[in-house]
Formats: sequence, C-alpha cells, structure tokens
Amino acid sequence: MSNVVHLTFPARSQGRAARRAALLDRFAGTRRSRDDVFWLKENAEILNVLETTGQTCNDGHLPADALAPYMSVYETLEKRLGFFPQYYRFFLSIALDLEALGMTGDKAEGLVHWAHAQGLAEAELSDLQRAEARRLMLRRGVDPCGSAAESDDLTERLMTFISRPRTFMVPNKKAAYELTHILFYLSEYGRKPTQLTQSAQQSLNFAGTLAYLDLNADLLAEICVALRYAGSTPPEAWEAWLAREMNGATVEAWEGAMAHDDYHEFLVSNWAMATAGNESFLQAVPEGRISIQAAPRPVGPLRRMSQCLLDLDEARSDDWSRMQEPIHEALAEPWAIGHLARAAEACADFDAFFAGFARAGLAAVPRKRVSA
Repeated sequence: MSNVVHLTFPARSQGRAARRAALLDRFAGTRRSRDDVFWLKENAEILNVLETTGQTCNDGHLPADALAPYMSVYETLEKRLGFFPQYYRFFLSIALDLEALGMTGDKAEGLVHWAHAQGLAEAELSDLQRAEARRLMLRRGVDPCGSAAESDDLTERLMTFISRPRTFMVPNKKAAYELTHILFYLSEYGRKPTQLTQSAQQSLNFAGTLAYLDLNADLLAEICVALRYAGSTPPEAWEAWLAREMNGATVEAWEGAMAHDDYHEFLVSNWAMATAGNESFLQAVPEGRISIQAAPRPVGPLRRMSQCLLDLDEARSDDWSRMQEPIHEALAEPWAIGHLARAAEACADFDAFFAGFARAGLAAVPRKRVSA
C-alpha cells in the first residue's frame, strides 16, 4: 500500500523558477515510465502550459538546465514517432514545445513533415483532432487539411459547434471540453485574435456557469483560459474561487505505484492563473515521485438542482423567479444557496441559461404505441 509523506516546508524555500524546474523533473523522470502513454499525455500537457504562458529558459522563467530531463527523449523522438505513429500529436506537441521553451535543436520541423507525408492527420475521424493536428503542424508551416478550402470548411464546422448555446445549457462535460479546445486551437493559444459570435460567447458563459455550479475546477479553469484567449474577461467570482481551490492543492511525496491524482486540475488551474497575470505554481515540490491532490470539496449544487427539476415533472417551469424557491429548498445548506446566488450574479444572462437548463419547454418525447 502506498504511503503519502506530508512535507510542510513553505514554497518560499524554492524560488519561482526552481519550482517549475522541479515539476518538469518529476513529470519527466519519476511519476511514470516513459513507455506509458500517460507519460506522453502528462508531459505534453505540462510543457504546453509553460509554453503558452511564455515561461521559457531564455527569459529566466525557467533555469537554463530545466529541460535537461527531456534530453534523452528529445534525442529519440524520430524513433519513438516512427514506432508509435498513433501518438503523433503527443510527439509533435512535445517536440514543438521543448524547442519553444529553449531546447537546442530543430527536430520538430522534420517530425512535422514526416507526419504530414505519412498522412497521419487523415486518419482522424474527429474535427477536433484534425484541428489540433492543423494547429501543431502549422507551427512549422504545414497545413494537413490539403487545401485552403478544406481548412476553411473545418474552421466553419468548429464555429458552428461552438455557436450553439443550447448545447451548453445542460451538463455535458465532453462537449464543454471540446468547446474549450476549439477555442485554444482557433486562437492559437491566444496568439491569434479570434472574433467570436455572440452565440459562441454565450456558449462559454453557460458552460462556465455549469462548471462553477458543479464545483468542477478542472473544466472551469479551461473555460477561463478560453475566454481570455477570445478577448474576454472571466467573471471575478469564477477566478476567485479557482484561486482558492488552487492554493488548497498539495504536492506530496509519494511512494509506490503511481495512482490517479489531480495533476490535470492542478496544471490547468495554474494555467488559468498565469493567463490572468497572477502568480502560479506556488506549491513547493518535494524530491522523488510526487502525487498532486486537489483540496477536498463538497458535491456542488448542480446535481441537486437537476434532481429537483426532474422531480417537479409538470410543475417544472423555465422561469427562474418561479423555480428559485423550490430549488433553494432542495439545496438546503446556506453555502450551496450562496454559491448558486454567486453563479446567477456572475452569469451574463442567467434567466436565458436557466430556461434551457430547466428543459420545461421542450416538446414531449412521443411514447411508442403498444400493438394490441
């Protein structure tokens, strides 16, 4: 059985650059085997967060030797990509970000051209994955879409998806994460001005309201980043809550097999803070294998709100002023009622959001007739 070792020394014992370098060292070398696909996922994500927030070796945000733990990986990228082409997006992301962060070399361009020549993006069934492949390859001047018209068509389909606010009035985490990633790719992680339709802005607003009500820091952090990349400022209540949750996370020494932890929430919450111009990655990082744990939190109000509306049946209304009292009774606890009040205040159009969330005006699903 694994044992958690709690360390109590403050983050000040490690400087800002040293904390980031220590995280890279632990992710690269101790958390997982490099033969594990989750190693690829985790390291692609932490490198992406540092690269998109401009924390490089060249400007002092990272020590000069911070990328040394990745040198052996970088040197074997061609071999790894050639044997595992199904993970090409991970390999391209790692190569591109390492070079952007300060790794000496120019392997990424050759890897991009090889992946394009092999037609790896053509194996993607999802528009979202094709958009990620396009974004990665365009960093070295290659558009895998084949033609400008096909690339424009892809962009149009993505915009159609994010411009349907009704999708994001009901809980659907998969759709919400696709929404944020589409914004990441279309905006080139904040580098390209992205003019969103009013409907797309509503989609982000409604998806963020659901994440806030669900106390889902992971998703809410991505939505806050997406909003800033789209030129908007997230509600103060969202970012304040994220900051409190992030500051309550712990980075602990861990012995034994690596289990599931909250590393992704930790990374994207710090990403959201850095994107907002605030300090990030405050926790000291112990030696050896680490586990990252989010601060304990209760079940959010969202589930009880949904259950209350479902139980009301025909008495359910899409009018928030009529439903407020029965929902407050269902929530019961003052903290949950207060959190809902903050969510309503932060939402740009809570009445419209609630009208969709209540699902009271939908046409009844026809019942199948039973033959005599």
